[in-house]
Amino acid sequence: MKIIPHGAAQEVTGSCHEIRLNSGVRILLDCGLFQGHRKLAVAKNAEFPFDPKDINAVVLSHAHADHVGRIPLLYKQGYRGAVHCTYATKDLADVMLQDSGYIHEKDEEYFCKHLPDSMLPCGGPLYTQQDAIDCMEIFQGQNYGDWFNVCDGVKAQFLDSGHIVGAAMMVLEIIEDGTLHRIGFSGDLGRNMLPIIRNPSDMPPVETLICESTYGNRKHEDIQTAKHQLQKVIVDTAKRGGKVVIPAFSLERTQEIVYDLHVLWDAKEIPAVPIVIDSPLASRVTDVFMKHPECYDKDMYEKFLAKAHNPFQFSLVRYTESVDESKELNNTPGPMIIMAGSGMCEAGRIRHHLKNLIEDSRNTVVAVGYMAENTLGRSIIDKEITEVTIFQKTYEKKAETVYINAYSGHADMADLDSFICKVEGLQKLILVHGELVQMQPLADRLKNVCKAEIYMPEREEEIEV
Repeated sequence: MKIIPHGAAQEVTGSCHEIRLNSGVRILLDCGLFQGHRKLAVAKNAEFPFDPKDINAVVLSHAHADHVGRIPLLYKQGYRGAVHCTYATKDLADVMLQDSGYIHEKDEEYFCKHLPDSMLPCGGPLYTQQDAIDCMEIFQGQNYGDWFNVCDGVKAQFLDSGHIVGAAMMVLEIIEDGTLHRIGFSGDLGRNMLPIIRNPSDMPPVETLICESTYGNRKHEDIQTAKHQLQKVIVDTAKRGGKVVIPAFSLERTQEIVYDLHVLWDAKEIPAVPIVIDSPLASRVTDVFMKHPECYDKDMYEKFLAKAHNPFQFSLVRYTESVDESKELNNTPGPMIIMAGSGMCEAGRIRHHLKNLIEDSRNTVVAVGYMAENTLGRSIIDKEITEVTIFQKTYEKKAETVYINAYSGHADMADLDSFICKVEGLQKLILVHGELVQMQPLADRLKNVCKAEIYMPEREEEIEV
């Protein structure tokens, strides 16, 4: 049996890991988009290193684009097996993939029209909104904790990963040649005490664990400090008459920020400034959130639901839909808070807001999530970089930039150490979904406390189990 990472191997995006059985059965754990430099990302995304028709099943951890975003392409190229996921992930994927298809269509249209010489040849979008709609027919929802059949000789179980609503880690039991193998996959491992969702479960005994390593050598600030940092940014920027611009993933991070803003406003700890969620996707995702209370933690019930309050809607908040509404925000004076996608500033309306606001020192750009290498978001939070390129034009970074890493939905180094060391019977540990600068120190620490063989595979490297 072999495990082959087709993505998220010594990098953070493009999660896709194949389990290939001796019998010929082939299973994918996730099938996500690569993000980063456009030319490189497009080249990676356009082709699979396997024939999609040869894949027997997909088991999906959650609905972030770097984990789910290439399933429409997989379907478009002939895959017709099932995509197993939690019910909340299924509903979120429906929304997220249609939005992704729309972005692919619009990006292709823009680059063909404005940048035909400098960008890739226009061979059509990676996939369309209709492709995204079509592929939903193969999604199959599963309950947390229930065992389900993946294919002959393989069953799986989803457990809370604590990352976003519907996100799951998974255990696979594989019987081959009369021997039982147990393989675990962390998906994106979350943190204890995040708002809205339940804490991560422990991984049951497994012989092989595929584990993320995004923050393998970084300690997060206490999650309780996040809203206090946010409060200070809002107060300080409002005094300058500026705008707070928050690039945020429409799935989970936007809802977490709105949740905290609601708590701060109820406590009268922020001024009465307009809060604009400039993301039709965030509005649709929020509707899905309200459909899945089975994912919520105790605080969510006690603070809001028990009182029949909507945590994501209060007097200061407005959700936009049209492009005209979005454009009008540029002509509206501050103070104001604008949240828009995408979280790494690689797509969506956030790029338009940044090009209009980043050269004004009254404004603040607040990063509240991980920024992968070679993304616009990474350039914005890098203090050494004084200029950024947006839509092929260079802008000076005059706005204040703040990174609140306490909001991260990923486990930090202490969380990862604890999670991995608790796994009983572990023989092989495969570190994925992390840059080498984070992954290597994690591996070095674990060598002293973990008896398992540790792997840090490159893309397409085969690991025998």
